[in-house]
Amino acid sequence: MSLYIDLLITLNDLTLDASNQPLLIDDRASIAQDIAHMIRDSGLLVTLVGERNRYRQADCIQQLELLVETDERLVPGTTRFIKQEPGQYLVTAKTVEFGSIEVVL
Repeated sequence: MSLYIDLLITLNDLTLDASNQPLLIDDRASIAQDIAHMIRDSGLLVTLVGERNRYRQADCIQQLELLVETDERLVPGTTRFIKQEPGQYLVTAKTVEFGSIEVVL
């Protein structure tokens, strides 16, 4: 039995199956989706991508890590933001019940 159940969102819209019913996600995928939406809704990612100063980028990354750490389903101190390429970041964290999650932003 799943602890967390959510609707699957793809490209800011519900993802539907062949009979036009919303697809569900659970547990680890639900937490990862919630983290991605939390980051996007904060507006900090836009600030981070647009920032040229390395020190301000580091400050923005720290703010994002602290924001993600507020989720009770994550193990405190495990959140990491890794720059993959310009404008793309990998967020990793460990959940309390389901192991590691990764979110590409």
